[in-house]
Amino acid sequence: MLFIESKIFGQPISRISFGGGGLSGEGGGYGFGAISEKESEIIIKASWDAGINIFDTAPIYGFGLSEERLGRYLPQEAIVVSKGGVDWHPNKRVNMSNDPVIMEKMFFESLKRLKREYIDVYMIHWPDPRVEIERPLEVLIRLKERGLIKHIGLCNSQKQDFEKAKKLASIDILQSESNLFSHDNFDFAQEPIFKMSWGTFDKGILSGRVFPERKYDASDARSWAPWWKKSDFKTKFEILEKLKLILDDYSFSLTQFALSYNLQLYDISTTLVGLKKTQDLETLTRDLNRLIIRERMNEIIKRLNHSQGE
Repeated sequence: MLFIESKIFGQPISRISFGGGGLSGEGGGYGFGAISEKESEIIIKASWDAGINIFDTAPIYGFGLSEERLGRYLPQEAIVVSKGGVDWHPNKRVNMSNDPVIMEKMFFESLKRLKREYIDVYMIHWPDPRVEIERPLEVLIRLKERGLIKHIGLCNSQKQDFEKAKKLASIDILQSESNLFSHDNFDFAQEPIFKMSWGTFDKGILSGRVFPERKYDASDARSWAPWWKKSDFKTKFEILEKLKLILDDYSFSLTQFALSYNLQLYDISTTLVGLKKTQDLETLTRDLNRLIIRERMNEIIKRLNHSQGE
């Protein structure tokens, strides 16, 4: 396992972090298909044993199930990241709100599910145009002063919110999407900051496991979510086919490319991966140890861009 030194955490952090969306299973909400309780236990423990020491989750992942499973099987020494602001009604209809009352309520519910005395990193999950960011941030500041949060972070943030937030508090971590198809989400953060990326494989497209005819079970958000249904699959698959031909020339895999894209080309501190099977963990660990160097990545991207202009 590769690590990056981190002054914020005071210890080396694994270059890949565990994406808790894969644990959602039958819980519903944001998740990627069925996974049993036993399978969840196995992959959580195997990831920790392999050296992954930062685990990311959120209440909306399985309507609390992801957090509950991490709470049951994850060692206390592990670094846990969770988020607030994406809540739900009793009928499971999603309610996105950064209202301070909701933020505080969600925090304590997460703390209970995770079975912890504090949460290492707590983030505002998404920007909310109806609520100025200072309001939920004041809640997180108070929780941090009580020792219930170690680090405050912003997820999917925009420049305006980031600039406002850092005037009130130390924003230690930013998390946002980063992959071949969405790669400019950290551009506004010029100063050194710990960066976590999600969407490393663009929900399976950049792993090669998603193809036009693929079907998804009811517990997989890709079977119903508007953000998936509205994706420009045609363009992405055309680019992917060209990329695979170029990677074949170098004997590189899609997994190597996706990891290297974030870690080598964009200097992401740690990149989130959704793990469900130990075989996937073994593949990622292997490819993490043979990342494509920046110069070769630039060469591949240049060829890819050229092929799209032909």
